[in-house]
Amino acid sequence: MQLSERKIKIMQAIIRNYLETGEPVGSRTISKYTDLNLSSATIRNEMSDLEEMGYILQPHTSAGRIPSDKGYRLYVDTMMQEKDKELEELKEMMLEKEGKMDHLLKQVAKLLAVNTNYASMISVPAVHQNKLKFIQLSRVDINQLLAVIVMEGNVIKNNILPVDEELNDETILKLNILLNTNLSGLAVEDINLATITRMKQQAGIHSEIVSDVIDAIAEGIKQEEDLEIYTSGANNIFKYPELADQQKASELINTFEEKEKLSELVQESLSDENNTGIQVYIGNENQIQSMQDCSVVTATYELGEGMRGTIGIIGPKRMDYDKVVGTLKTITHQLDELYKKKE
Repeated sequence: MQLSERKIKIMQAIIRNYLETGEPVGSRTISKYTDLNLSSATIRNEMSDLEEMGYILQPHTSAGRIPSDKGYRLYVDTMMQEKDKELEELKEMMLEKEGKMDHLLKQVAKLLAVNTNYASMISVPAVHQNKLKFIQLSRVDINQLLAVIVMEGNVIKNNILPVDEELNDETILKLNILLNTNLSGLAVEDINLATITRMKQQAGIHSEIVSDVIDAIAEGIKQEEDLEIYTSGANNIFKYPELADQQKASELINTFEEKEKLSELVQESLSDENNTGIQVYIGNENQIQSMQDCSVVTATYELGEGMRGTIGIIGPKRMDYDKVVGTLKTITHQLDELYKKKE
């Protein structure tokens, strides 16, 4: 059933007032909050209809009403307004945080928690999906080479490789050309046996160095196989009375510390390869038991072909959806712009 314009305005008033105060909203408050010029009795009748339709509910201890999960969903789908000034300030802060990817993502998680006053998380893109940009071999001493492996998204792996003989500059240059000609632009998971065999044949007596470089790449992947998630602001949860119950808060904190459930949330977000938009999970829409009194808003960001991660904000169901969604859109866009600038 489609809501009338009057009911929509009353829903907006209930939700926005509740987002600001956390207190149940009565008809008298709504009459002051809107330009409908309706009597309190008329507003009460409309609220009764909205309650029957499942958009609002009445806590046992109050005569006012609060939004239901269905009401929040209506708000998220049809009523949000982004806050331009705050988003411009966020862009400027993002530019100040630019740096190596892992450091940047940790800073993004902190920035989100501070900016929204909720809890935040961000997953690091899986390394095995990244493309190699270049490999640089350089001499450390007679018996060692330094292999610098650079992947998309400014992911850098440094490895010391032992060598049995001293290599001159010309030999090292030829090996660098060989490695980059064959591997640059390949996703790590696309380096197959045929490629490795061909490279070892071309390297001749120095084929072991090629093997060592491939092993170094593989070791880098192994270290990153567990999904890495950075979190921040978990203690912000205690600021909201509806989440401050000791048992509920403890379960939420454990979810953030153990990260296993967060990994499931990230995998769900990343499972749709075409999903680069905003996902909003309200209350029971979330499969994570400890978060069913919360809302979770996630966005997929992309730092290049195959390099995708998830950003998420977790807060009360009465979170400022306008600000959260606008913030995530800004962050994902800014990460994309920073990545392009590094190319």
